[in-house]
Amino acid sequence: MKKEILINSTEFEKRVAILEDGILVELQVERPDNDRMVGDIYKGIINTVLPGMQAAFVDIGMPRAAYLHSSDIGKDYKSRYEEDDDEEAPAEIVRKRRFAAIESVLKPKQEILVQVIKEPISTKGPRISSEISIPGRHVVLVPDDDHIRMSKRISSWAEKRRLREIIEPLRPEGFGLIVRTEGEGMQESDFRADIKRLLKLWNRLKKKADTTPAPTLIHKEADMIVSMIRDVFTEDVERIIIDDRSDYKQVVSFARQVMPQLKNRIELYKGAEPLFDLYDLETEIDRMIDNKVWLRKGASLVIEQTEAMVTIDVNTGRFVGKKDQETTILQTNLLAAKEIARQIRLRDIGGLLVCDFIDMYNRDNRKKLYEEFKACFRNDRAKRAINPVTEFGLVEMTRERVRPSHLHTISDPCPTCDGRGRILSKATIATKIERWFLRAKADGKYDRFNLVVSPHLAELMSDGDTNRVKRVMKIHKFKINLVRDTTIPVEEFRVFDAETNQNISEKYQA
Repeated sequence: MKKEILINSTEFEKRVAILEDGILVELQVERPDNDRMVGDIYKGIINTVLPGMQAAFVDIGMPRAAYLHSSDIGKDYKSRYEEDDDEEAPAEIVRKRRFAAIESVLKPKQEILVQVIKEPISTKGPRISSEISIPGRHVVLVPDDDHIRMSKRISSWAEKRRLREIIEPLRPEGFGLIVRTEGEGMQESDFRADIKRLLKLWNRLKKKADTTPAPTLIHKEADMIVSMIRDVFTEDVERIIIDDRSDYKQVVSFARQVMPQLKNRIELYKGAEPLFDLYDLETEIDRMIDNKVWLRKGASLVIEQTEAMVTIDVNTGRFVGKKDQETTILQTNLLAAKEIARQIRLRDIGGLLVCDFIDMYNRDNRKKLYEEFKACFRNDRAKRAINPVTEFGLVEMTRERVRPSHLHTISDPCPTCDGRGRILSKATIATKIERWFLRAKADGKYDRFNLVVSPHLAELMSDGDTNRVKRVMKIHKFKINLVRDTTIPVEEFRVFDAETNQNISEKYQA
């Protein structure tokens, strides 16, 4: 698989695109007004402890308080029993943990060092943890811990044993270590240099935390470009192309320190045509807000994102196949599975997802679809869990959500429909206007009005034999002047007292 990373920078936006075999599969966007928080370390003050929720709200200096659940409280603040963190234990062994009640370990006004693990989403503040972790290139340093863990993506047990033998003597006292996927195949010198850098960083931020009053930011995680290079730039990446000289120098400097063997794969783009246009990515990015995605042979996906969950529906469309129905459906579902996985990664969709594939009666075909769907996520960096295909063709899955999806990053709610995706019909609005005048008649205070509506609604209200304005005037003995206003939304109307020109629209609303 050919893998490339493209980095585009302007004054107001930085974008990192990951391509696999020339196809856009992942996009990260960073803007000055939407700064990333995941990985940032704060010294906070506990505002409220809620025993019923086993959670606390912490002031970290942000407009909204951060949320700390008891399961995210570090060793310094909780008691653990019966803990088994052996990554090499068989999968059927279930780890059991018991936590002390949160009210017994945390108190209001208490200061606490925390790290953001989930960015604010919608009306919710950031989610935080007091279990601090500092990522490096090959390992993650975990203060106040004493365990060595391995990335789940390192599948070889022999390699895990080799890495554990290397890491054990290097583990600093009072710290735990997590070997990252990038650590696979590395030698002792690579880990030693990485751990040394992380210890130096931890000592610096710990000193700042001890001397700085709360609430305050203690450590800012590396910016998007550096963190993406640190996490994604591996041996399977053929090249990185950057169109900004300053970012190019920053990436080369970072690579020279951390991955010198790969720095020759970093290129500065000097072409006149915009970098993303050269790879025809802008059209693909614009389509990310569309809820319909076309597949080959006329099939399609319908993606609906809500605050509670995301649903993805598969339609055969014009694809009728050349063999029996079950084979046609299987081919469509396998094609859809690949595109669904790409769209989920590309749009950075997280939380609960339900994929509605076309029903298949053959159990072997459902199993084949399930295995293909899981395989399509093998390069996905987010944590996920996927359930088998049900007899109704449904696949339920969860995917790690640490920030809002790109739908919320690159688009705003519709000002007319308030994000619902639909507006009230003209007939419904006309009926609301009639009810408004019915209430005005009961009040008896006014009898001459100026009714302001959009031209489309005015056409319905004054149409021929069913002229609703004349009907209202006849029934209630009112004088109504119908005014067409091209600036008013179809879903709204305004009513003014004709004598004083006072806006009385709200006076008789339901």
